[in-house]
Amino acid sequence: MAILIGVAGGTGSGKTSFARKLVESIGEEKCLLIPQDSYYRDNSSLNAEERAGWNYDHPHAFDTSLLEQDLRELKMSRPVPHLTYDYATHARVVLPDALRPRLVIVLEGILVLAEESLRRIMDIKLFIDTDADVRILRRLRRDLKERGRTYDSVEKQYLESVRLMHLEFVEPSKRYADLIIPEGAQNNVALDAVIARVQAMVAAQNVTPKLAPARP
Repeated sequence: MAILIGVAGGTGSGKTSFARKLVESIGEEKCLLIPQDSYYRDNSSLNAEERAGWNYDHPHAFDTSLLEQDLRELKMSRPVPHLTYDYATHARVVLPDALRPRLVIVLEGILVLAEESLRRIMDIKLFIDTDADVRILRRLRRDLKERGRTYDSVEKQYLESVRLMHLEFVEPSKRYADLIIPEGAQNNVALDAVIARVQAMVAAQNVTPKLAPARP
């Protein structure tokens, strides 16, 4: 059965970078990286004002039941639809290539440890802990450069929802982590420790898993 690693942390904490570095270190042919953002609820039917007012940092913004279902399927070595989220249209998109099982599944997102149903099926739970001032600067840079947002819209969203949801849901979820990692991808000691743990778990299974071929 596949090993599921959850990587949580606030916006701009470096959780995505840590997750990617973890995948690269273990080997992309053995790992599957799944962003929680791919399981945002489809809001394409809402008008522009309603989409802008939606709280994307609250647990109800995600289709957690579908995410749990797909993770269980992957852990049982069964492929699932390959989802992504279009931030411009606020639509969930199904890509043509299915997600095929790998030896290790890495799930990253702000609220992956806040959901009990997801925690129950995780083998390793990680929380990336980064200072709030660093996180907001990273988010601001990302939203301005990559998502075409204005400074005013980023500031408004941060003050009205992101910060509040972080304090209510994200920050408290660190108590469920097996390991709290300061500074994310820059913490090579923590990365090495997680890799060693994964290798030990693989060895303990005493099986030679059949891995799906890496995607081009």
